[in-house]
Amino acid sequence: MLGTGALLLEPVGRVLVGAAGVLLLALAARSAFLRPRLAAVPEGVVVRTLTGRVELPWSLLRVQVREARRRGLRSRLLELDTAAGVDDAGVLVLLGRWELGSDPADVARALEASRPA
Repeated sequence: MLGTGALLLEPVGRVLVGAAGVLLLALAARSAFLRPRLAAVPEGVVVRTLTGRVELPWSLLRVQVREARRRGLRSRLLELDTAAGVDDAGVLVLLGRWELGSDPADVARALEASRPA
């Protein structure tokens, strides 16, 4: 649709609409490539990113749901945090509903249920 619209516009409009089309394709490819973002394994949680995978061990992992209100809208984020160890500074991962494909509170409950005792 954007490609057809780009052909019907003047040159400056073609560039802008064409750039918007390329951006939308890149976002769709990124979302398709990174799903599912989280996987619970016996050792911990694995988070997929564009640059690779980040493994968060259960022993250091803290799972929390952050809720914020901005301009009258409520948003929830799943916060995965590893406490700073001796050798590293720890890892903080924030994921919203868009990245998770589900409500962050539901994902947090599922992660806590899959945590080994």
